[in-house]
Amino acid sequence: MIDLSINEEQLERTVQRAGERKIIIPTLKEQKHPELIPDTIKERLKDVGLWEISTLNLFRVNWKNEPVASGGLFGKVNRIEIPSAITGVDARVIALVGKWFPTGSHKVGATFGCLVPRLVTGQFDPTFQKAVWPSTGNFCRGGAYNATLLACESIAILPEEMSRERFDWLATVAGEVIATPGCESNVKEIFDKCWELRNTRQDVVIFNQFEEFGNHLWHYDVTGRALEEILETELGGDGRYAGFVSQTGSAGTLGAGDYLKERYPGGKIVAGEALQCPTLLLNGFGGHRIEGIGDKHVPWIHNVRNTDVVTAIDDESCLSVLRLFNEPEGTRYLSARGVSEEFLQKLPLLGVSSIGNLLSAIKFAKYFELTGRDIVLTVFTDSMELYGTRIDELREQKGPYTPLDAAGDYHRHLMGESTANMLELRHTDRKRIHNLKYFTWIEQQGKPLDELNAQWDDFPGYWDRIHRQVDEIDRLIKEFNERTGVLREL
Repeated sequence: MIDLSINEEQLERTVQRAGERKIIIPTLKEQKHPELIPDTIKERLKDVGLWEISTLNLFRVNWKNEPVASGGLFGKVNRIEIPSAITGVDARVIALVGKWFPTGSHKVGATFGCLVPRLVTGQFDPTFQKAVWPSTGNFCRGGAYNATLLACESIAILPEEMSRERFDWLATVAGEVIATPGCESNVKEIFDKCWELRNTRQDVVIFNQFEEFGNHLWHYDVTGRALEEILETELGGDGRYAGFVSQTGSAGTLGAGDYLKERYPGGKIVAGEALQCPTLLLNGFGGHRIEGIGDKHVPWIHNVRNTDVVTAIDDESCLSVLRLFNEPEGTRYLSARGVSEEFLQKLPLLGVSSIGNLLSAIKFAKYFELTGRDIVLTVFTDSMELYGTRIDELREQKGPYTPLDAAGDYHRHLMGESTANMLELRHTDRKRIHNLKYFTWIEQQGKPLDELNAQWDDFPGYWDRIHRQVDEIDRLIKEFNERTGVLREL
């Protein structure tokens, strides 16, 4: 469970700082239902940009922001349905859109779920401690952003081969940026840097996305509810919810699948990964280029016993589709294949890992022979705003993008996506994957063996106890806001 014990001495200093900085923290309930946000805050948001460093943007950590760069308020869940001219399947593939979060990625929600419980209990003291955000990309961006809004200093850690856009933006927000060796799948190098900081500095608190249950819980509660709202709107009389698809990454987003399975028990949870690093599929390893889904281990917060399918996506497919969706010859070819001009304008909503989720959804629909009655849900975690330099690099490596390239990429990587490199999990397959946690989390990171066993043996009770903490966290947030007095002054 998330530790919600109170450190009153540190909490008093945190309350004082929040009062001085005029910080109000939204509840998880307000993030699910932003219509509940006080009108005085909504009025002030009309003058605030979506990415602006403003404490008011804590109230934009939700899936319902108006899709505008500045001054927007709230509407329906930001979602997009992918036409069959793109997917090649009859099933309806519908995705949440992460671009309209502050920082352009839903990871700002996951980091909120990690940092805020520590603040409102006094377990993190912003007057002398620094929040460390180890990440393979967007988590450290979201963490540095939220930390700044909450008057906390931060240290961002990410692999040196991540996109230049990430490093450039972090340099303006995080107090310190550390680049570790390697690429997406070099997660151990990030963990090693965290241990170095723990052993050499007294002022750091590590928020490791792969083990922080606040990451899992935020997606379970907030992302899960957003997906449920889509189903309530779209299922109709004869519709069927087939499953939820997400690249593994930290496994936080997969928590939304747990929420949906409780309400729609027939729906499956599909965990995707890179074919070049098939850890779940084959106990494998390797480097890959699907930014944001670092591998070579099973996250501590992955509820493996609740996972039904594993897919492995070739990173070459993701990068080829990235060009198809963003090069003029690519969109021209898609138009000739019947993709509407309106949808073509939406293609930049998909970043690299979003394309990985799309390809996993196609695999899932083909494997289970889904029909037009079936709805597959997924998440587009971020957009092309974070990958412009990748297109430039691909042009340098492979030359101009031609009509022949577009035709080849469309038929090979979209229409030709197959059911190879995927596995429908048996009980023993789930146990194999769960057991892989031992080597990272017990041997390397020092987690208790009893808790590893409880994740499996006490299923679903272990996870249910975490999920039931939502109301307690909201109660603590309300008490914190009451103590600062900022909300009363508005």
